Amino acid sequence: MSVYLDHNATTRVRPEAIAAMVSTMEKVGNPSSIHAAGRAARATMEEARGHVATLIAAPASTVIFTSGGTEANAIALESAVAAGSRRLIISAIEHPSIVDTAAASDAAVEVMPVTSDGVADLDWLRGRLARWDAADGRPFVALMLANNETGVIQPVQAAAELVRAADGWMHVDAVQAAGKIDVDSRALGADTLSISAHKIGGPMGVGALTFGPRAVLSRRQHGGGQERGRRGGTENLPGISGFGAAANSVHNAKTGGSCPIAIVERLKASGAVVVAESAPRLPNTLCLVTAGWTSDLQVMALDLAGVMVSAGSACSSGKVKASPVLAAMNLGDLAACAIRVSGGWNTTEADWAAFAAAWLEAHARHAARRKEVA
Repeated sequence: MSVYLDHNATTRVRPEAIAAMVSTMEKVGNPSSIHAAGRAARATMEEARGHVATLIAAPASTVIFTSGGTEANAIALESAVAAGSRRLIISAIEHPSIVDTAAASDAAVEVMPVTSDGVADLDWLRGRLARWDAADGRPFVALMLANNETGVIQPVQAAAELVRAADGWMHVDAVQAAGKIDVDSRALGADTLSISAHKIGGPMGVGALTFGPRAVLSRRQHGGGQERGRRGGTENLPGISGFGAAANSVHNAKTGGSCPIAIVERLKASGAVVVAESAPRLPNTLCLVTAGWTSDLQVMALDLAGVMVSAGSACSSGKVKASPVLAAMNLGDLAACAIRVSGGWNTTEADWAAFAAAWLEAHARHAARRKEVA
């Protein structure tokens, strides 16, 4: 029997999403066609759009479908640059889709630091915006709602107030937060906000971006008038249908997968340290560091025991490498000794217990080997 605890990388597709996708694939019709089949396809897509909009408390008219969270982030950032932002502020814990898109843009990039708990330094942001040079255009600030590696929930609403006071553009990557905590895009003050289907029990390859009245989106993918002229190309209707079904399921019953406190205490008693333990965190995410026991060895030992976890973000071609997020938190050499354990909508307490048992056994073997070498 295997235990999957890498839901922050991707979670199992929900039965409701599978059923919706199969039903959609059994039908014919392009949402852009005006005949009966096309109108039916359009209705399916708009129903899904409504479910996704409800999940993030956004007007359905402001939701556009994309190929995933990465593209949604890129559309927001590139649109800000196209609208005149010549200097971008991104937090030190942003997803690579923000970091790399910013680096590839023509704009200058500044990094907003975080505390040792991985929380964005709003004092730094306040001071930086107070010194903003009008020649740099409108400030663009990217701050994710919850970090994918540590689970730390960020003070997005407070940051957005600072950004709005400076007439800036606030972008929020809510990919990891959606379905795990309530997400209200408007209450957060987000000018743009991105989410992804496969993090909430939908299929891979589909995401969404919502935008407010202060955001000026540019079409980055040309070829047609789809998505209200903001993203060309025939929509991925089966994927969108599954996305909508998953969003509706999440809205009616939260994702779950929280790690029991008793298990956390057992791990800590054996030498594991919970990263950012004192900060507000997603209930399903546990980032652990154990001095002297590298991430890759932990992941392999657990995998041999039938328990699947990760060494951090899964968006790096399967490579285990130093985490910029943990480095930004000044963990030093401990950053190489971190694993991320994350539950999902179908995770049980038995899964967490199996992980703890496997980790404790592997840790005991590792400690014994180190003692022999010493």
